[in-house]
Amino acid sequence: MGFVTVVLNSSHNRKQFSCGNDMLDNYFQKQANQDVKRKLSVCFVLPDSDEITVKGYYTLSNYSIPLDIIPETLKRKMPRSYTSLPTTLLGRLAIASDFKGKGLGKLLLIDALKRSYDSSRSLGSFAVIVDPIDDNATRFYSKYGFNILPDSGKMFLPMKTISQLFYPSLPQSTYGTTPLLYNPKNPYQIIFDY
Repeated sequence: MGFVTVVLNSSHNRKQFSCGNDMLDNYFQKQANQDVKRKLSVCFVLPDSDEITVKGYYTLSNYSIPLDIIPETLKRKMPRSYTSLPTTLLGRLAIASDFKGKGLGKLLLIDALKRSYDSSRSLGSFAVIVDPIDDNATRFYSKYGFNILPDSGKMFLPMKTISQLFYPSLPQSTYGTTPLLYNPKNPYQIIFDY
Protein backbone atom coordinates (compact mmCIF):
# COMPACT_ATOMS: atom_id res chain seq x y z
CA MET A 1 0.00 0.00 0.00
CA GLY A 2 1.42 3.40 -0.96
CA PHE A 3 1.12 6.75 0.78
CA VAL A 4 1.66 9.86 -1.35
CA THR A 5 1.13 13.46 -0.30
CA VAL A 6 1.08 16.30 -2.79
CA VAL A 7 0.66 20.06 -2.74
CA LEU A 8 -2.97 21.15 -2.84
CA ASN A 9 -4.10 22.04 -6.36
CA SER A 10 -7.33 22.87 -8.18
CA SER A 11 -8.10 19.21 -9.00
CA HIS A 12 -8.58 18.34 -5.32
CA ASN A 13 -12.16 18.39 -4.04
CA ARG A 14 -11.99 20.91 -1.18
CA LYS A 15 -15.74 21.53 -0.93
CA GLN A 16 -16.59 17.95 0.09
CA PHE A 17 -13.88 17.70 2.75
CA SER A 18 -15.25 17.24 6.27
CA CYS A 19 -13.29 16.23 9.34
CA GLY A 20 -15.96 17.17 11.87
CA ASN A 21 -14.25 20.36 13.04
CA ASP A 22 -15.79 23.49 11.51
CA MET A 23 -12.61 25.56 11.84
CA LEU A 24 -10.46 22.98 10.02
CA ASP A 25 -13.17 22.29 7.42
CA ASN A 26 -13.76 25.99 6.68
CA TYR A 27 -10.06 26.67 6.40
CA PHE A 28 -9.54 23.87 3.89
CA GLN A 29 -12.67 24.63 1.88
CA LYS A 30 -12.31 28.43 1.74
CA GLN A 31 -8.82 29.64 2.64
CA ALA A 32 -6.12 27.00 2.07
CA ASN A 33 -5.83 27.62 -1.67
CA GLN A 34 -5.48 31.38 -1.12
CA ASP A 35 -2.79 30.86 1.52
CA VAL A 36 -0.83 28.68 -0.91
CA LYS A 37 -1.13 31.30 -3.68
CA ARG A 38 0.00 34.06 -1.31
CA LYS A 39 2.94 31.93 -0.08
CA LEU A 40 1.66 32.14 3.50
CA SER A 41 1.74 28.38 3.91
CA VAL A 42 1.98 25.20 1.89
CA CYS A 43 -0.93 22.78 2.12
CA PHE A 44 -0.13 19.12 1.54
CA VAL A 45 -2.96 16.70 0.86
CA LEU A 46 -3.32 12.95 0.90
CA PRO A 47 -5.57 12.19 -2.08
CA ASP A 48 -7.60 9.02 -2.40
CA SER A 49 -6.98 6.70 -5.35
CA ASP A 50 -9.28 8.86 -7.52
CA GLU A 51 -6.74 11.74 -7.08
CA ILE A 52 -9.66 14.11 -6.31
CA THR A 53 -11.04 13.08 -2.92
CA VAL A 54 -8.88 14.34 -0.06
CA LYS A 55 -8.33 11.93 2.83
CA GLY A 56 -6.44 14.47 4.92
CA TYR A 57 -4.27 17.56 4.83
CA TYR A 58 -1.71 19.56 6.76
CA THR A 59 -0.09 22.97 6.41
CA LEU A 60 3.50 24.10 6.95
CA SER A 61 4.90 27.62 7.21
CA ASN A 62 7.81 29.52 8.67
CA TYR A 63 7.37 30.70 12.23
CA SER A 64 9.35 31.90 15.22
CA ILE A 65 9.02 31.61 18.98
CA PRO A 66 10.41 33.86 21.71
CA LEU A 67 13.55 32.44 23.25
CA ASP A 68 12.18 33.02 26.74
CA ILE A 69 9.36 30.46 26.38
CA ILE A 70 11.52 27.42 25.62
CA PRO A 71 12.61 25.19 28.52
CA GLU A 72 15.63 26.39 30.45
CA THR A 73 17.70 23.31 29.49
CA LEU A 74 17.40 24.26 25.81
CA LYS A 75 17.60 28.02 26.36
CA ARG A 76 21.06 27.68 27.93
CA LYS A 77 22.35 26.15 24.68
CA MET A 78 21.17 29.06 22.51
CA PRO A 79 23.28 32.11 21.62
CA ARG A 80 22.40 35.10 23.81
CA SER A 81 22.03 37.28 20.72
CA TYR A 82 18.79 35.49 19.76
CA THR A 83 15.54 36.87 21.14
CA SER A 84 13.46 34.51 19.02
CA LEU A 85 14.16 31.20 17.33
CA PRO A 86 13.23 30.22 13.78
CA THR A 87 10.82 27.29 13.66
CA THR A 88 8.42 25.50 11.35
CA LEU A 89 4.71 25.75 12.10
CA LEU A 90 2.58 22.69 11.49
CA GLY A 91 -0.49 24.90 11.44
CA ARG A 92 -3.25 22.45 10.70
CA LEU A 93 -3.60 18.70 10.38
CA ALA A 94 -6.96 17.05 9.66
CA ILE A 95 -8.30 13.69 8.47
CA ALA A 96 -11.65 13.44 6.65
CA SER A 97 -14.29 11.73 8.76
CA ASP A 98 -14.67 8.88 6.25
CA PHE A 99 -10.98 7.97 6.68
CA LYS A 100 -10.52 8.32 10.45
CA GLY A 101 -9.29 5.37 12.50
CA LYS A 102 -6.88 4.12 9.84
CA GLY A 103 -3.67 5.66 11.20
CA LEU A 104 -3.61 8.44 8.60
CA GLY A 105 -3.10 11.17 11.21
CA LYS A 106 0.13 9.50 12.31
CA LEU A 107 1.26 9.11 8.69
CA LEU A 108 0.51 12.76 7.87
CA LEU A 109 2.41 13.83 10.99
CA ILE A 110 5.43 11.74 9.94
CA ASP A 111 5.23 13.26 6.46
CA ALA A 112 5.08 16.79 7.93
CA LEU A 113 8.02 16.11 10.25
CA LYS A 114 10.10 14.68 7.39
CA ARG A 115 9.39 17.67 5.17
CA SER A 116 10.16 20.05 8.04
CA TYR A 117 13.42 18.30 8.82
CA ASP A 118 14.49 18.27 5.17
CA SER A 119 13.71 21.97 4.91
CA SER A 120 15.69 22.71 8.08
CA ARG A 121 18.81 21.37 6.38
CA SER A 122 18.79 24.38 4.03
CA LEU A 123 16.78 26.94 6.00
CA GLY A 124 17.27 27.23 9.76
CA SER A 125 14.55 25.84 11.97
CA PHE A 126 15.00 24.93 15.62
CA ALA A 127 11.78 22.92 16.03
CA VAL A 128 8.33 22.07 14.69
CA ILE A 129 5.59 23.99 16.50
CA VAL A 130 1.94 22.97 16.77
CA ASP A 131 -0.98 24.83 18.32
CA PRO A 132 -3.41 22.05 19.29
CA ILE A 133 -7.03 22.90 18.58
CA ASP A 134 -8.39 20.88 21.52
CA ASP A 135 -7.49 18.34 24.22
CA ASN A 136 -7.64 15.44 21.74
CA ALA A 137 -5.06 17.18 19.54
CA THR A 138 -2.86 17.85 22.58
CA ARG A 139 -2.96 14.15 23.49
CA PHE A 140 -2.21 13.20 19.87
CA TYR A 141 0.90 15.40 19.67
CA SER A 142 2.04 14.41 23.18
CA LYS A 143 1.95 10.76 22.12
CA TYR A 144 4.54 11.58 19.44
CA GLY A 145 6.93 13.46 21.72
CA PHE A 146 5.77 17.08 21.47
CA ASN A 147 6.28 19.12 24.63
CA ILE A 148 4.24 22.03 25.94
CA LEU A 149 5.68 25.53 25.55
CA PRO A 150 4.84 27.21 28.87
CA ASP A 151 2.20 29.96 28.88
CA SER A 152 1.52 29.64 25.16
CA GLY A 153 -0.72 26.61 24.63
CA LYS A 154 1.64 25.61 21.83
CA MET A 155 3.78 22.47 21.68
CA PHE A 156 7.17 21.79 20.09
CA LEU A 157 9.42 18.99 18.91
CA PRO A 158 13.10 19.96 18.39
CA MET A 159 14.69 19.27 15.01
CA LYS A 160 17.44 17.40 16.84
CA THR A 161 14.81 14.90 18.02
CA ILE A 162 13.18 14.77 14.58
CA SER A 163 16.53 14.02 12.92
CA GLN A 164 16.89 10.95 15.13
CA LEU A 165 13.49 9.69 13.95
CA PHE A 166 14.72 9.52 10.37
CA TYR A 167 18.46 8.96 10.81
CA PRO A 168 18.93 7.28 14.22
CA SER A 169 22.39 5.88 13.52
CA LEU A 170 23.92 9.06 12.13
CA PRO A 171 25.78 11.65 14.19
CA GLN A 172 23.89 14.94 14.51
CA SER A 173 26.21 16.73 12.11
CA THR A 174 25.91 14.11 9.36
CA TYR A 175 23.14 13.95 6.80
CA GLY A 176 22.48 10.64 5.12
CA THR A 177 20.46 9.79 2.10
CA THR A 178 16.73 9.94 2.46
CA PRO A 179 15.09 6.57 3.11
CA LEU A 180 11.94 7.73 1.32
CA LEU A 181 11.23 7.80 -2.37
CA TYR A 182 10.99 11.12 -4.18
CA ASN A 183 9.24 11.77 -7.45
CA PRO A 184 11.79 13.63 -9.64
CA LYS A 185 8.94 15.17 -11.68
CA ASN A 186 7.41 16.67 -8.53
CA PRO A 187 9.91 17.57 -5.78
CA TYR A 188 7.00 18.34 -3.41
CA GLN A 189 5.82 14.75 -3.51
CA ILE A 190 7.07 12.19 -1.02
CA ILE A 191 6.21 8.53 -1.43
CA PHE A 192 6.17 6.25 1.59
CA ASP A 193 6.19 2.50 1.07
CA TYR A 194 4.86 0.49 3.95
